[in-house]
Amino acid sequence: MPDSKIPDQIIDEANRLRGEIRRHDHLYYVLDSPEVSDAEYDSLFRKLQKLEEKYPELVTTDSPTQRVGGQPLEKFGELPHAIPMLSLSNVFEESELMEFDARVKRTIGNGNRVDYVVEPKLDGVALELVYDNGVLKSGSTRGDGYTGEDVTANVRTIKAIPLKVKSEGCFAAATLIDVRGEIFMDRAEFDEFNRSRDEAGLSAFANPRNAAAGSLRQLDPKITAKRPLKFLAHGVGRVEGPMPDTQMELLEGLHALGLPANLSHTRLCGGINEALSHYRELEKIRERLPYEIDGAVVKVNSLADQVALGLKTRSPRWAVAFKFEPVQATTKILKIEVNVGRTGALTPVAIMEPVGVGGVTVSRATLHNQDEIDRKDVREGDTVLIQRAGDVIPKVVRVIREVRPSHSQPYSIPDKCPVCNSQAIRLESQAAKRCVNVSCPARLKETIRHFASRGAMDIEGLGVKLVEQLVDRELVHDPADLYALKKETLASLERMAEKSATNILDALERSKNVSADRFLYALGIPLVGEHVARLLVEAFRDIDTLSRQNADEIQKIYGIGPEVAQSVAVFFREPRNENMIARLLNAGVAPVSPPAPEAGAKTPLAGKTFVFTGTLSMERANAKAAVEAAGGNVTGSVSRKTDYVVVGDQPGSKYDKAKELGVTILTEDDFKELAKI
Repeated sequence: MPDSKIPDQIIDEANRLRGEIRRHDHLYYVLDSPEVSDAEYDSLFRKLQKLEEKYPELVTTDSPTQRVGGQPLEKFGELPHAIPMLSLSNVFEESELMEFDARVKRTIGNGNRVDYVVEPKLDGVALELVYDNGVLKSGSTRGDGYTGEDVTANVRTIKAIPLKVKSEGCFAAATLIDVRGEIFMDRAEFDEFNRSRDEAGLSAFANPRNAAAGSLRQLDPKITAKRPLKFLAHGVGRVEGPMPDTQMELLEGLHALGLPANLSHTRLCGGINEALSHYRELEKIRERLPYEIDGAVVKVNSLADQVALGLKTRSPRWAVAFKFEPVQATTKILKIEVNVGRTGALTPVAIMEPVGVGGVTVSRATLHNQDEIDRKDVREGDTVLIQRAGDVIPKVVRVIREVRPSHSQPYSIPDKCPVCNSQAIRLESQAAKRCVNVSCPARLKETIRHFASRGAMDIEGLGVKLVEQLVDRELVHDPADLYALKKETLASLERMAEKSATNILDALERSKNVSADRFLYALGIPLVGEHVARLLVEAFRDIDTLSRQNADEIQKIYGIGPEVAQSVAVFFREPRNENMIARLLNAGVAPVSPPAPEAGAKTPLAGKTFVFTGTLSMERANAKAAVEAAGGNVTGSVSRKTDYVVVGDQPGSKYDKAKELGVTILTEDDFKELAKI
């Protein structure tokens, strides 16, 4: 618990920042749909870091500052990283870069010049490739830094990634090598890709990074194969074989293997001043490069010095990302519109005079919610400074009040939904106002799309254009109406024929046999994603039992917070939602509950909390599954509440923390015996 001497407002601010950062982590890393720019996210993170530095008692083991990144998606298999894939610390000022240089010199005992390699910082998706005896064995995303998503099947379709590397250069004798780099799309190919999606009636991606992430995370490798993905290698993890002496030789060694390496515009710099000079050069040419970069990565060139400098919890001490200044421009807000999302959230959007920002013409910027509008005092007719930091989504930085029209009035989001004119309310602890009408046309289209999506009911063929026709023609008023559609009705719609109508009906029929957690997720309950849906179904077994619980009972579930519990309870108390679920069940939708736990005595793992560290001979995902199947929990950090720390080869700081706290330490063999594996 934080020290009682810390002011309550400081504790509340730290908790608020953690909540915001976790939410944005989930949107960015899991859903690939960020709401804020990189600069705004960095600002939140740095605020939390500064609070925790000033008040060390505030630091918690689950703080975003104490971990690497977001949790991996569970729709793919998991692959552990033999050596953690850490994030980079960010610096934004020249003085911070100079402080980094000074720390490096102090640590390695070198008062003279340190050589650095300065590389363009690609704005892509981190990827690890494992080559075993020269042959591509696996590909995985960063995930939480310790375990990533197994995207091997998709990686094998990317032509930029060789299935077999050459036996040349400094890594020629390596029997196993973990290659690390970025998946990305060139700007021109991204624009062409978005044009083709528009012609096909599909929604466009916001930026090349999101397009690359979405393409890499396709369940069907054939889809990934059609996407214009590229790869650049910039580092290694585990290497079984001789290592070069420097970072520059490492990059050249990757290139010699036949891998596309991040050598173009990378420079070996003699000292920090040369590194700063190359950073400035990269900033000048960033818009002329074929791909997006949002800064420069400055790495100590000597690999021996890198080892001596070591690692922090979240990042290496031998490298930093020096981020570019956000690209800014001035424009005028013509009006403020309100969009209605799938959950009924009313989101204010500034419609602006078109302006070029960093090579992209923008005319819209989200204002997020009423609190954000009030904080910045944004009004219609205002001249504003906007910025674009590493992506296409712009942000209103501030209002230029000196030129504000004298007749301007403060803006308030209306109390009525702009689409259906129903009441819009703001729940306690929620930032957004929401339309309460579940049949609101704007909300309904998104509800149906979500209901039919792959992670939910997986109704193949029910795309954007078809959903719009069904709603616009008032053929569907909620998801239950989908199962009452007739072939002749579907065949009469645009771009539909009898065969297409039959395919849709077949897909609807197949979707009736769905797992209970996917059905729960498909209902579109605010704050209930795939992971939360699984937790709820595992706890209450079926939807009917869950629907009869109050918020207090729901919140007792490990991993469920008060806001989620309230959201679920309110959803099931709404009569129109009850009616919709009843009609879905009457139509033949039959959610399948997970297998009941085996009767009998408790296992030694029941109720116990485990942490894994180091490299295990068994797959980390299998070890985790064994614990959870026996009623235990697996977490990513060690605390006094941890029961066991399982240690593999080359354990990290978690092992030291366990010894410090007196937590029971198990070898892998001890764990297997305990878990009866």
